[in-house]
Amino acid sequence: MTLETNVTDASNGLSDWATYREVELFLFKEAELADTHQFQAWFSLFTQDLLYWVPCNNDDAEIGKQIALINDNRAELDERLFRLGTKHAHAQSPRSRLSRIVSNIVLADDYRRGTGGQVTSRVLVTEVRNGKTEHWAGRVTHLLVRQDGVLRMREKRVYLAANDQVLPNLTFII
Repeated sequence: MTLETNVTDASNGLSDWATYREVELFLFKEAELADTHQFQAWFSLFTQDLLYWVPCNNDDAEIGKQIALINDNRAELDERLFRLGTKHAHAQSPRSRLSRIVSNIVLADDYRRGTGGQVTSRVLVTEVRNGKTEHWAGRVTHLLVRQDGVLRMREKRVYLAANDQVLPNLTFII
């Protein structure tokens, strides 16, 4: 191995680490905004042509062809967030206290720092409301894109581990 190879490998390693860290911090920020009910700041992380999808009954469901817990485009998600932000969201009165753990972040092989790509992670959300505690575990797939130099979510897909079970009311941002 030559010195040139070592320098190139080290340079690629630092670039890969910086890319991974940028994505990791983005996902942590998204989780914090959702957990603290900062709906408009969370919404601003999406692109105009967003998809927010949470399938039910199986992970192989096709978008638009099978029932889903959530299947929102921009207008639908905006309406959902508006309702959650009002006093009339009775299903969230009082609001859920949320704590989210994001882990096992993996960038797809074709992920590129300059443009983005697919990222998968695992999530565990703890919801406490009215003296009851619920745990929501799952796998999340984000399609991230760079717009004006900033990462944004084009898609967020949440595959709940128990999506084939009877689930309690999902009235918060998962």
